[in-house]
Amino acid sequence: MKSSNSSNSMSLPDLEFESDPTLTNEDLKPTAPTQRTFSGFEIATFWVGLVVGVPSYYLAGSLVDLGMAWWQGIATVVAANMVLLVPLVLTGHAGTRYGISFPVLVRSSFGIHGAHIPTLLRALIGCGWYGIESWIGGEAIFLLLPKSIKEASLSQPLPWLGTSPLEFACFLVFWVAQLAFVWKGIDGIRKLEKYSAPILVALTSSLLIWSCVKAGGFAHMLSLSSKLSASEFWSVFFPSLTANISFWATVAINIPDFTRYAKSQKDQVIGQIGLPIFMGAFTFVGLAVTSSTKVIFGEVISDPIQLLGKIGGLTTRIIAIFGISLAIITTNIAANVVAPANALVNLSPKWFTFTRGALLTALLGIAFQPWRLLQSSESFVYTWLVGYSALMGPIAGIVLADYYIIQKTDLNMKDLYSKSPHGAYWYSGGFNVAAILALVIGVLPVVPGFLQKIGLATSVPNTFVVIYNNAWFISFFSAGFLYLVLSNLRGKPGNSAARDNLLPTAK
Repeated sequence: MKSSNSSNSMSLPDLEFESDPTLTNEDLKPTAPTQRTFSGFEIATFWVGLVVGVPSYYLAGSLVDLGMAWWQGIATVVAANMVLLVPLVLTGHAGTRYGISFPVLVRSSFGIHGAHIPTLLRALIGCGWYGIESWIGGEAIFLLLPKSIKEASLSQPLPWLGTSPLEFACFLVFWVAQLAFVWKGIDGIRKLEKYSAPILVALTSSLLIWSCVKAGGFAHMLSLSSKLSASEFWSVFFPSLTANISFWATVAINIPDFTRYAKSQKDQVIGQIGLPIFMGAFTFVGLAVTSSTKVIFGEVISDPIQLLGKIGGLTTRIIAIFGISLAIITTNIAANVVAPANALVNLSPKWFTFTRGALLTALLGIAFQPWRLLQSSESFVYTWLVGYSALMGPIAGIVLADYYIIQKTDLNMKDLYSKSPHGAYWYSGGFNVAAILALVIGVLPVVPGFLQKIGLATSVPNTFVVIYNNAWFISFFSAGFLYLVLSNLRGKPGNSAARDNLLPTAK
């Protein structure tokens, strides 16, 4: 093996490193020095592109719809994102240090083959989100259609479909349009986020100014008070906090997919701090505008698409639709395509490329029937967001416990790409039973509350309702703790001590 100094200036092909061909391809190899191009500013603009979007606005508006005052909503969102910043930065460290993606990182904790479990679970949620974002984009196209077309028979919902043929057609048009950006790969995503950020900020500011003027100033705009008593507030706050954590919990576990391109640890940390700042600022816009709709229209309108249908003429709508489309594409591709595509590449490197994985992600997004998930604020917040947090929480807990406590941030790069039975991450036939058990046990307590929420259980003890409302926290800590206990009982493999610094490490 070459010395660490020589490896610091060489890319993967120059190194004495032979990986199993079934475990790697160009998308799974550690990033070379020439690929470390993301500065702190570019990572921050990445978060602007993610945050400024319809789902973020809809989430903020949903808090008002559920009875919160605007300031209660902002406090809930900022608190959630400050909590989430911790696993974001901690998990992102591995991506920057070793240049590895999320599917490769979880080979350390779940095993070479067991890694498919968390990556496919993350991919599944990404597919659902891709469908939701695409549906919102389709609604924006539907908004532009002439009134005569929207009142035609094709705009009438079909019971078996759950929506109208015309709305479904608009959804498919937007779905196809996004694929052009997917074909550009990760560098295209970086450029899209970088140049879209200032446009999105300008359009968001315009919406805030419009609502302020129409409502008669900020005092009137923010006059909507809380509908909740003290006891009622806390019953809404905790599931809302969980939902807001869950909103970006998906990106929190696969953030190495992006931080592997960071120039240094300093850049990835500075860039990540943008999340609570930008999320808090955009939440203020969403909450303020939603609150102002009560003053302007006499009713609370939390859906920005419906709001745009009530304001301005055709020119205003076209500009608004452009902004919505740009916001959706920047969020959808970065947050909901990269992780599922990488998971599929990890599943079968010989067959899947990033582009093929992205295409399958888009197809599966249709199967989620996103129009049903967006039927109401309650189904979006309590069923979708809180529900899948029970899957993301334990994965994050296990990965962080393994990387920081078991591995002490020292990974054997060679063994991450090896099927050798003597490898540090082979465990039992390529599966780490401790991680799998911790994942299952971390999820189980949340199941009764979830079944009640979707109507498959008529009633459950109140304890399970409380557990469900705090699903991410409970599953995160319980799975992480259990993983540590089981790992200590098993004992650390003796051959995992040697660390092979194949690529430059950003510290």
